[in-house]
Amino acid sequence: MSSQDRIIKLQSTKSRHVIWTSKNKRKVERKIELMKFDPTLRKRVLFKEGKK
Repeated sequence: MSSQDRIIKLQSTKSRHVIWTSKNKRKVERKIELMKFDPTLRKRVLFKEGKK
């Protein structure tokens, strides 16, 4: 498993902002959903894991 396999894309549910992050695929099987700050909207919104 290379380090590129662990990199995932988190897409904002309210805008088109994208955050790239990594995840441990051995421990986390489900898709990640996080509340993060969206600089385009200037507030916290839900980010969901999307396709690369």
